Amino acid sequence: MSKIKYLYFSAFVILLVPIVFWFLPSDQFDVGTSICPSKLFFNIECLGCGMTRAIQHMHHLEIDEAAYYNAGSFIVYPALAIFWGVFFIRTVKKIRLEKE
Repeated sequence: MSKIKYLYFSAFVILLVPIVFWFLPSDQFDVGTSICPSKLFFNIECLGCGMTRAIQHMHHLEIDEAAYYNAGSFIVYPALAIFWGVFFIRTVKKIRLEKE
């Protein structure tokens, strides 16, 4: 695959991921067993426990549910959105440079 095709594919995937999570139900990850080693071996929740569920609820603007699962999502979700935006902008810049 040529570099320009790879960059277009990367930009497409970067845009697609949040859209896919938007179409998933907000309670998609609310059921099931925990895979956190701290929770499995010691029955102690770590700082990251519930983060996936909290981020999914935050993505659907369900603030109360997000806070219930993990209050750290109020820091992680904006940071994740900024990271996603920077990654997308860098990919678009690389596409422009490749075209020249």
